[in-house]
Amino acid sequence: MTTTIDGVDKLGAMVGEHLGYSDWVIVDQARIDRFADATEDHQWIHVDPERAAKGPFGTTIAHGYLTLSLVPWLLAQVVRVEGVAFGVNYGCNKVRFPAPVPVDSEVRVGASVASVEDVEGGVQVALDVTVEVRGAAKPSCAAQVVYRYYRA
Repeated sequence: MTTTIDGVDKLGAMVGEHLGYSDWVIVDQARIDRFADATEDHQWIHVDPERAAKGPFGTTIAHGYLTLSLVPWLLAQVVRVEGVAFGVNYGCNKVRFPAPVPVDSEVRVGASVASVEDVEGGVQVALDVTVEVRGAAKPSCAAQVVYRYYRA
């Protein structure tokens, strides 16, 4: 279920609140291969199933940055800010990849509002996000992503 926030002025009241979770999405080999092609990162642990089967994870794994790149798309299922002129992805304060995403895993994003600061014309929002692999003990990605939303 998507949390809808009506305008930048309501974001400040959301600090500390967990916003919810996205749907689960499968990270299959085709997605991993397309990411490898887009980034020119063809390391065997990502794209060579036969070699990866003998490696430390027993299968291919998603690139860490592929996992991170899913955050904006999945986060759009978690939170929507309406009544704004526009919003931009401003960056990340911290990103860690504590556990791999094995091929054919299901992942989802959970998010909480960490902070809201005024900026000229709007607010800067830091969201603590985790990318979870279904059934895994640790998240595959823990990040604090930063967005700016500008008043309409």
